Amino acid sequence: MSTVVVNNKEETGVRKTLPSASSTASTAATFNSLRNERLSRLNSARSSNVSNASSDAAVNHAESYFLRREHRLSARRKAEEEAAINDYKKMYEKALATNQRLKSRLDTSKQELTAIQDQLQRAQKGRPGACESNMLENEKKESWALKKRISDIEEQLKVKAELKSENQRLKDENGALIRVITKLSK
Repeated sequence: MSTVVVNNKEETGVRKTLPSASSTASTAATFNSLRNERLSRLNSARSSNVSNASSDAAVNHAESYFLRREHRLSARRKAEEEAAINDYKKMYEKALATNQRLKSRLDTSKQELTAIQDQLQRAQKGRPGACESNMLENEKKESWALKKRISDIEEQLKVKAELKSENQRLKDENGALIRVITKLSK
């Protein structure tokens, strides 16, 4: 905010604040209203002091000062607005360039990936022994699992045969004991 000291006979040494150059469009309306107020005061001072030549010179000097000041402030405001617009343009152009660079890197990475995948497929197709070795390994694993299962089943069969013979022996003993009990009970 800038301040203006009003040197009028009615308001000696009164400070008025003016909006800064970075304000929005509403400040333009404020500037215009302040300008109209200043000019009306100057005109009223001019009409009340018509006979005084020195007061006319002071009024003209004050009026020209305020007009020059207003022109300087408006020029500064325009320059700052243009600088802000240029900043946005620069940021947009920088972001656009970064996006383009990243897109090109992504495209090259995709091409490298497809090339590597093609090489891998060719390498797997070109090595028939590799597929056979994988099949041999799978067959070895399967045969080892089958052998283990066969040995487990054989052990179960041996246990089952032992249990059958034990069961038969117990049946025979049971039959003998039943016969002894029946003879003793007669």
